[in-house]
Amino acid sequence: EIVVTARPGHTPEEIEKAINEEVATFRKDGPAPAELERAQNGIETRIIQGLERLGGFGGVADRLNEYNHYLGTPDYLAQDLGRYQKATVASVRAFAEAELKPNARVVVYGIPGKPDLGPDVPTPKTEQKGRNAGGEAVNADAAWRANPPQPSPARPLNLPVPQVFKLQNGLTVIYNYRAGLPVVAANLVFNTGSGANPVDKPGLASFTANMLQQGTAARNATQIADEAALLGATLSSSANMDGSSVGTSSLTKNFPAALDLVADIVLHPTFPPDEVERRRASRLAALTNDRGDPNVVVSRAGAAALFGPHHPFGYDNAGTEESNKAMSRDDMMNFWKANYVPNNAALVVAGNIPLDEMKALAENKFGAWKSGNAARPQIGAPETTKARIVIVDRPGAQQTMVRLMQLGVGRATPDYAALEVMNSELGGLFSSRINLNLREEHGYTYGASSMFVYRRSQGYFATGGGIRTDATAPAVTELFKEIRRMIETPMTAAELNLAKDFQSRSLPGLFEASNEAATALADIFLYDLSPDYYEKLPERFSAVTAADAEAVAKKYLHPSQMILICVGDRAKIEPELKKLDLGAIEIRDADGKIIQ
Repeated sequence: EIVVTARPGHTPEEIEKAINEEVATFRKDGPAPAELERAQNGIETRIIQGLERLGGFGGVADRLNEYNHYLGTPDYLAQDLGRYQKATVASVRAFAEAELKPNARVVVYGIPGKPDLGPDVPTPKTEQKGRNAGGEAVNADAAWRANPPQPSPARPLNLPVPQVFKLQNGLTVIYNYRAGLPVVAANLVFNTGSGANPVDKPGLASFTANMLQQGTAARNATQIADEAALLGATLSSSANMDGSSVGTSSLTKNFPAALDLVADIVLHPTFPPDEVERRRASRLAALTNDRGDPNVVVSRAGAAALFGPHHPFGYDNAGTEESNKAMSRDDMMNFWKANYVPNNAALVVAGNIPLDEMKALAENKFGAWKSGNAARPQIGAPETTKARIVIVDRPGAQQTMVRLMQLGVGRATPDYAALEVMNSELGGLFSSRINLNLREEHGYTYGASSMFVYRRSQGYFATGGGIRTDATAPAVTELFKEIRRMIETPMTAAELNLAKDFQSRSLPGLFEASNEAATALADIFLYDLSPDYYEKLPERFSAVTAADAEAVAKKYLHPSQMILICVGDRAKIEPELKKLDLGAIEIRDADGKIIQ
């Protein structure tokens, strides 16, 4: 399968012609030896990295099951890796010649237009669910089903406490040794992200981070990508509201070379003008494409309504079409010079590499890096819209993307544990009050949830989901009902225990794979947490009482201050939303700009 998305101004015919040419060349010549080696190394790395996970696609259980099911033996890993290494240019070319023929395919064009989804399906009547609701059981009851297996005794949680030290230039190093598989991940994290964007340049932090891989004094963009692929390493660079990061993950044997790539793109980027324009075109195309995604649209409209046009949080990380067109190479170079300095950064490393070797690598790659004077951004007050309902019109939409939002709290709040426990019951779990109400009881949605988004300064609370168009207003009513019930009705003992167990027993998942561990431990630096933060977090969850959960619900959930964001068919949903009598209605476009 080959999937390509056209930039604006290019046609599916152009793309198909280019694909045909490349596939024909591949059938004729096969891969170059270097291309074959890159593919082999990447496959080996991905297979071994997958074994850090117990479940999931490519995890231990999945791989053992696949080997056992198809080959009759779960012990096939070494042979599996070996067969990839035995592949040759000739064998790959022969496969392509035999299988990738022009007459053995289907070509599908997905083009702009009004989708024809057929006639509306009548809304089914809500029926009481339960064992006596009628219908034929899929599996007849058997005696052994009467006694489900009992859980084994709970194991103690052993969460990592990393070692933390600094280089002389101020670079913080956070290190977590992980025995077992020969895998290492590293994130070089900076305390400056999209929250530092100038008001007239939303997206600058993201654009700057994206450009780091596009060329250095020693390597051009293609060389950087090819070298990472040859190592079987991943290489990423991005920004969120609180920070920017450059990351890599590889087999231990290739980690020094992968870290050298990270050091090069962070310390010596050149922001080549032609690559700036290439990335600009890609970012503009992505912004255009995102206007068709209701999940992105509701996030953009919600951020704009909640924080306002003069606040960095009023935009997503990508910025706007106008800002991406206006940003210059000098803007990115200046942002990099000001913020990508060692005393504003932490190198977070998790994996199978000894401490002494890690210290030597950190000193070798980053010891000569000169300190700077980066300052944490001073973020002003939000300018929340006076409207209570925001609608983004999507004529003909079969469902409404609904989101209730209000201003929240920062990551360092002492109420963090109680908030997370309370929210688990409100909308964080599948069995939460919101999901059971909107999905199971009323059938309004496939799923609804709630969350607190924490930032270094002010975050926000959000709840909602994709709602059937005809059920938009009733679903909003039920959302408010469950929020008020959480404020007014304490959690039961069973609800509280389930929520606390969920929070505590989800924590090991943050450290299942090396790259996940590096991401989680980066929060220690970004949010000024103690090295033993995760080790002590289960105790904090365990200490939360029903009274604590009720108190934070009263303190942080304010229905009268919540803004309703609806992305859907305005003609069908606006009349019903008006009947809710929530307040003024505002119409915005897919970029979150007010149009009415």
